[in-house]
Amino acid sequence: MTDRPSVLFVCVKNGGKSQMAAGLMRAAVGDEVEVSSAGTQPGDTINALSAQSLLELGVDITGERTRQLTDDMVAAADRVVVLGRDAHVRPVGDTPVEVWDTDEPSERGIDGIERMRLVRDDIAARVRALAEHLRADVGQS
Repeated sequence: MTDRPSVLFVCVKNGGKSQMAAGLMRAAVGDEVEVSSAGTQPGDTINALSAQSLLELGVDITGERTRQLTDDMVAAADRVVVLGRDAHVRPVGDTPVEVWDTDEPSERGIDGIERMRLVRDDIAARVRALAEHLRADVGQS
């Protein structure tokens, strides 16, 4: 049993947005929060542009691997964050599941590394807010 809060980030392939969020959260909070990520239909690799955009900030996710989401993972988390509109997570027990409707620059014709930087910056702002919230919650316990 840990007294650290735990956050599980989820997207479909677990190669892009959820890995970015997990990497950014680890960079923001270090060991203060237990961080993991998974996919509803995981791919085989980390998205190269996602990894490149994080490396620009000094966050390295190139060694991460994709994982299949399980009910046990959801139940074990204190909070589940779903990134984007495509992944759907069924709540398990009383673990709250929230959805971040993240920016999708490709809908505006923006692709490549420019797209990924915009996605990264959107996720980074949300992660910073969540990290502050989690720190406040820990301080109250």
